[in-house]
Amino acid sequence: MVNRPSEPGPRPALPPQDRPHLSGQRAQVLDHLRRKDVPVLVADLAAELGVHTNTAREHLEALVQLDVVSKTRAPSSGRGRPAWLYRATDRAEPDVRVRDYAGLATALAGHIQRTSSHPADDALAAGREWGRELAVALPAVPGATDPAAAPNAAVMELLRGLGFAPEPDAACTTAALRRCPLLDAAERYPDVVCKVHLGIVRGALEVFGGTADRTDLIPFAEPGACRLVLSAADPGHG
Repeated sequence: MVNRPSEPGPRPALPPQDRPHLSGQRAQVLDHLRRKDVPVLVADLAAELGVHTNTAREHLEALVQLDVVSKTRAPSSGRGRPAWLYRATDRAEPDVRVRDYAGLATALAGHIQRTSSHPADDALAAGREWGRELAVALPAVPGATDPAAAPNAAVMELLRGLGFAPEPDAACTTAALRRCPLLDAAERYPDVVCKVHLGIVRGALEVFGGTADRTDLIPFAEPGACRLVLSAADPGHG
């Protein structure tokens, strides 16, 4: 079953044949954009990557043509035409760690559902352990403007890499998850698969230094998305 944007819940992650294969500097540009929760200017991207502005623009425009990057005009700030802002789209390459094990995940979810006395609790615990492992393996990413928001921002980067296409709010305390790499399994066994996904977030937050236990995931919460709710930064958390 494939969800339409008007139906509750996310869309499936894109299959490999629908995603372009990139190499070299162009892949580096896309990977850098995927780590960003806000659109970026060409000049800023060029400075962050240490390349000429024209080189950055050339790669960005090529990625726009591949539909893995989108561009919109920045708000007008005076005379002249506003600059372009670029961000990765949800067609950017999702993480192979989820894609390659989707079938196995479905089988395991069914097994847990049938044999466990507490399938939701067991799924949450398994996801939490997986989330810790994923967080430890995540490459370093640029820090958030607000250091207190860094754990939540890191979770968004992790979910983006796994193919969830998160769209966080400005405070990074809630996000629409526009895609699900295990959508078929989630529709068949939501009490298991969605709890695994919540566990991933909670386990990752433990590693990143965030507040894990006040996090919630609302499956199929709205047209075209699940809803992830993260706790605001705890000033006393250290």
